Amino acid sequence: MRISLTTCKQTLPLLQFPANAIAQLLHRRKDKVVVVMGATGAGKSRLSVDLATRFPAEVINSDKMQVYKGLDIATNKITDEERCGVPHHLLGVVDPESDFSAANFRSMASSAVESILHREQLPIIVGGSNSFIEALVDSDFRSRYDCCFLWVDVSMATLHSFVSDRVDRMVERGMVSEVRDFYNPEDADYSRGIRRAIGVPELDYFFRMESSSSSSDDEETRARILAEAVDRIKMNTSKLACRQLEKILRLRNVKGWELHRLDATDVFRKRGGEAAWENIVAGRSAAIVSRFLCDRRRVAYGGGAPGMEASLMAAASY
Repeated sequence: MRISLTTCKQTLPLLQFPANAIAQLLHRRKDKVVVVMGATGAGKSRLSVDLATRFPAEVINSDKMQVYKGLDIATNKITDEERCGVPHHLLGVVDPESDFSAANFRSMASSAVESILHREQLPIIVGGSNSFIEALVDSDFRSRYDCCFLWVDVSMATLHSFVSDRVDRMVERGMVSEVRDFYNPEDADYSRGIRRAIGVPELDYFFRMESSSSSSDDEETRARILAEAVDRIKMNTSKLACRQLEKILRLRNVKGWELHRLDATDVFRKRGGEAAWENIVAGRSAAIVSRFLCDRRRVAYGGGAPGMEASLMAAASY
């Protein structure tokens, strides 16, 4: 059932305290933002769309490679079909030659959030670039918005196997040809722009060898070098997943972020059964978000006479 955000902003009952206290409560209530986190391949994009089809919501991408135009397969951008009509922001919009920093993301994401809220929709920020999310949240963002953090977690052993299979599927979909079309031997700076994306530098040697070879006798050599490049893509993607998990654990354990952990390991072991995903991830997430949207206890109170805060809390929990 779709839940309108406006239904969670009902008028509070008039209790026995000054009328301006209710006005203060309403004024201090923050707009809501949902943040979906997790390692690469864990199902973040899928969950964000699932939520956006249950709530009136729009998605903001926070993956630092997916913000760039191009290389849709290599950067594993969610397809038009997979978006299910849900509006997505900061996805494939940045010049691939430019550098897109955490400060750039903070500015563009903040504007997107304001625009989405203006349309009375729920902003859902999703992506694996936790440094971008941290830079956004650690600004004045938390003072302006109430955040609900959903963490889709999968055991590393299970995720590594899935990532390996996913890279094979990306190759089958045409990733090598896609990167080849983008490849420029005269400008192979893999430290900036979209060229930092996993899958681009790993294929450099294969393309150089391919362009300098003319004999059909080298087919076996080319196949071997390509296979080695694909193996490096798998290895580097797995390393990325480990780094992402380490950052999430730091945000939870060191910085004290309250993360709702959703263990999707069994879903992946069952190879993506729809019932398992619904029961373990999507359904639980929807329940968490529903409570979050209607929870008036997450209000920043300030000032007032002694005992006023307790009265306000009672009103907020009505």
